[in-house]
Amino acid sequence: MPASRRPIHLLQAAACALALAALPVQADRERDREHDQDRARAAVQAGQALPLKTVLVRLEREAPGQVLDVELEQKGDRWIYEIKLLQPGGRLVKLEVDAATAEVLRRKERPRGPDARP
Repeated sequence: MPASRRPIHLLQAAACALALAALPVQADRERDREHDQDRARAAVQAGQALPLKTVLVRLEREAPGQVLDVELEQKGDRWIYEIKLLQPGGRLVKLEVDAATAEVLRRKERPRGPDARP
């Protein structure tokens, strides 16, 4: 094999090795995600948490905005929805909401960037 071709093959081999090494991590993340979904479904079915759609409808009046991300976590004996919203005007808001009552427990706003318009 010509010397000029060797570096390409080495790079290809290294890329393949990295891709193969990442497979178990991706499988673990997928398994964790499925486990989280199962726990969330069980919490809703047990009446410990309201369905997300119900919470978002109630929340829309108090904190309108586009939902960017939602997580359901158990903190002690309480289920909490962590909801990230992009509000009109570009403000980013993170809410912690009691999953059983839809009560906003904590509101954290990130100020708009310096180049944002009022």
